[in-house]
Amino acid sequence: MKYLVLLMGDGEEIPWNEQSPQQQTASIEKFGAFDAACAQRSGVQILAGEALGAPGDAKVMRSRAGQVSITDGPYAEAIEGMGGFYLVESPDLDTLFELLRLLPAYDIQVAPVVDPV
Repeated sequence: MKYLVLLMGDGEEIPWNEQSPQQQTASIEKFGAFDAACAQRSGVQILAGEALGAPGDAKVMRSRAGQVSITDGPYAEAIEGMGGFYLVESPDLDTLFELLRLLPAYDIQVAPVVDPV
């Protein structure tokens, strides 16, 4: 099954732009450990994953009653923004949650991807 993994905010970590180079390196190493563990686990594959820009850099496109508007900023007012995402194929949620523990501290939202067919 495919799952969308959203990495929200900075968890208990110091925000990226406030981390020392050593702290940033340690965070990057955790992402590398997650990637390696997924590659070694049977039935698990990272299909996509990216870090995202700051919430203030986001744009929102809304369609209402045939009208489209584009605004600056994140979709909703939030204390924390989305830091990145993964699209992961995993045999089950237990396996995925075990692997996600390798990532730096984040609040992580996991949603199954629905096959429309």
